[in-house]
This record gives sequence, C-alpha cells and structure tokens, in this order.
Amino acid sequence: MTTFTLQDLARIVAERAAAPAAESYTAKLIGGGPAKAAKKLGEEAVEAAIAAVQGDRQNLTAEAADVLYHLLVVLQGANIPLSDVMAELERRTAQSGLAEKAARGT
Repeated sequence: MTTFTLQDLARIVAERAAAPAAESYTAKLIGGGPAKAAKKLGEEAVEAAIAAVQGDRQNLTAEAADVLYHLLVVLQGANIPLSDVMAELERRTAQSGLAEKAARGT
C-alpha cells in the first residue's frame, strides 16, 4: 500500500505549474489555457473508459492515474483547490447518491 495521496499530487501539480513552461509539462498545459488542459483531461477520461469496458486492469490503472493528474491540472488552472472538491464530496456523501441526485433534479 502506498502512502502517496491526492493531496501530495495536488502539491506537486502546484509546484510544477509555477515552473517555466519550457521545463514543465504541467506549466505548459496550464499556459495553454483552460481548453488545452480540459481537452487532455477528456482524452484521458475516454481512454480510461475504453480500458474499463475492455476489462484491461493494467491499462485502466494507468489511465486512471492520467485522469487524476489531468483533473488536478485543470483545477490548478482554475484556481480551485483540491480541498474544495473534497469538501463537496464530503457534503454529498452525507446522503445517499440517489437522494442527492433527486435533490438536484437530475
């Protein structure tokens, strides 16, 4: 079991976002604007979904890591801290998923 957390990854993303784009893929993605990072997140999400449908555990694991990384890059670019997302998840888990969806009307 690893002790590496999403908070650790968010910290690394923040550090790399502050680096020159010539030295950091993270900074380059953020420097390209929200559309560039979001496009990459979407591509990785599709690849993860395909791996899941194919039952490819190894590839799904790798693609899931890519999705998490790129999601944190998008959040960093939007100045949304991971703690805000975690607080929203905590709020939502106070009730069942079905009740939460019904409250949103979706």
